[in-house]
Amino acid sequence: MNVPATPWTMMYSIYREIIPEVHRLLGQWREKAEQIPNPELRRQALISIENKAFHCEGGGVYAMFAPESRRENVLQFIIAYQTICDYLDGLCDWSESQNPDDFHMLHKALKHALAPGHEVENYYFYREDQDDAGYLKDLVETCQSFLVTFPGFWNVQKYMEELSHHYRTLQVHKHVKKEERVPRLTAWFDEVKEEFPDIRWYEFNACTGSTLGIFALGAYAARSHLADVQARSIKSAYFPYVQGVHILLDYFIDQQEDIADDELNFCAQYDDEQEMVERVRYFKKEAERKVRKLPDARFHSLIVKGLFAIYLADEKVQTEPSMKKTAKQFIRFGGLPAAFFYINTWVYRRSSKSIYG
Repeated sequence: MNVPATPWTMMYSIYREIIPEVHRLLGQWREKAEQIPNPELRRQALISIENKAFHCEGGGVYAMFAPESRRENVLQFIIAYQTICDYLDGLCDWSESQNPDDFHMLHKALKHALAPGHEVENYYFYREDQDDAGYLKDLVETCQSFLVTFPGFWNVQKYMEELSHHYRTLQVHKHVKKEERVPRLTAWFDEVKEEFPDIRWYEFNACTGSTLGIFALGAYAARSHLADVQARSIKSAYFPYVQGVHILLDYFIDQQEDIADDELNFCAQYDDEQEMVERVRYFKKEAERKVRKLPDARFHSLIVKGLFAIYLADEKVQTEPSMKKTAKQFIRFGGLPAAFFYINTWVYRRSSKSIYG
């Protein structure tokens, strides 16, 4: 498959080839989730699939890097890995537990998913809810089984694990007791801030919360063997700036909801709305500067612009006048491709309700 290099060819490929396959594969995981005996684990598994399918749709775009013979393998990995992320996020968000050991143990599933040959463990060790009929184990082993089919996997594994470690650490720190969250997150940033002199603590934390770099590395590994310098350049392009754009936009659309629920929101740390807009603009500029050095640079640039569309077309933005006004600023500095993606995403979101439920 040729990697799309224009907005219209990318959208055509996404709608025609990626999204239907993503929903077909998600449907298989939904069937497994419906068989989970424990009612709370079953509820969280089904919620994660129903409410977060767009995460898999977005991640699935990276399958367009893969040769036709390995495209489904890449999709299988991306969907299984993202489903673990969304499932565990729900378990941490909605459980009464605020035990960091519990969150660390749950998220070991993501570490093992990137380590073919590693035996699965009881990731629910610290929980009363235990019986998922092998659901989480199956997700982990699915990732493992498809990663070993990628000819370049062993060349990128350490960089995938580095990004995964960042993600897992964030999930532990942000779900502990409210009074411990900011001290833990700022202390974590203090350990690495010399590497990121232009980034604030809450921006760094946001950058760690994305899986896009992992999926980009996996997709390139499915193509061919990669030299270490190539793998490192892909990781460095995505982290921190592309991933920062991704998660800052995610927190932007959740601001009012998080404030109402008394949850930590990284975008709420800015002094005002205009400062937030300028910082997102900066991340977008740096992300595009970094991805210009990658193979398929135009595709990666389209990914950055597409992120604005995915989040700003969300119903939460469209129904809130103040957010919609800010969203228009984001779309403007995203340029014509962002506007094109935005319109198409807005139409798709509304039409897909009747198609996918």
